Amino acid sequence: MSREIARKVLEIESRAILELVSRIDQSFDKAVDTLMACAGRVVVTGMGKSGLIGQKVSATFASTGTPSLFLHPAEAIHGDLGRIVKGDAVLAISYSGDTAEILGLVPQVKRLAAPLLAMTGQPRSPLAAAADVHLDVSIREEACPLGLAPTASTTAALAMGDALAMALVERRGFTVDDFAVLHPGGRLGKKLLRVEDVMHTGDAVPRVRTDTPMKDALFEMTGKRLGLTTVVDDGGRLLGIISDGDVRRQLERHGHTLLDRRAGECMTREPVVIGRRELATAALAVMEARKITSLLIVDAAGTVEGVLHLHDLWKTEMI
Repeated sequence: MSREIARKVLEIESRAILELVSRIDQSFDKAVDTLMACAGRVVVTGMGKSGLIGQKVSATFASTGTPSLFLHPAEAIHGDLGRIVKGDAVLAISYSGDTAEILGLVPQVKRLAAPLLAMTGQPRSPLAAAADVHLDVSIREEACPLGLAPTASTTAALAMGDALAMALVERRGFTVDDFAVLHPGGRLGKKLLRVEDVMHTGDAVPRVRTDTPMKDALFEMTGKRLGLTTVVDDGGRLLGIISDGDVRRQLERHGHTLLDRRAGECMTREPVVIGRRELATAALAVMEARKITSLLIVDAAGTVEGVLHLHDLWKTEMI
């Protein structure tokens, strides 16, 4: 019985979302144009469950490049109306379209000449009539067995809010870099770390020349503790790499005479490299695919800029 109810809930709510697709029309375009033209913030408001949906929609706007705040309509009519200022746009969410607290905001919104967008399930409601742009989020039925608790209606409103936010992302040309600026912490922040954020640079990067004796190259590897050394020319351009694995292979081949050899004779040419602006997750994927533990970072001219070790990614808790 519980499974049947669960399946029915999901079917009803998924249908509610699918039925929104045919309503993405000129009104939706006008809503996006209005929000794009907003010089201030998008003030989202809603009561009860619609208010909870509004908080999430506002948070999505704010995290994807559209400045936004949530205003509780009851608090607004008891002193917080000052949070709406000239240049703002207001997005009001009310399935019935006649929520008293939200309708109480309309005169102030009009006085400020702030564009009013409304999401309702009643296109002929007072709120829809007062709005400059109305988005129809009506549903056939709620998923609640009693037909009372907002379920499919809130799902539809949330989906329409996400559709607006993502359309704005596209219109603004919002990039991964922009997203990273707004999400410096938490799991999202870690996913958006760049190679340059975690790589070793400067004197921490082991470097030797092709004519460096292997004895000195081994000292450089040991001292920098990265399990490798880069081999560069006088201009700092990458010529090759000597890794712990290279040392073991050279020992097997040359034995004790290894220390008499030069770095250029023992290095691996054309090592795997990556750019400093690549995502750290992309670097990890390369390491896993190539079964290596380090990557060298070079610029467009081939100059060594840094070294990224697998341990550096462990420290960020990315893996």
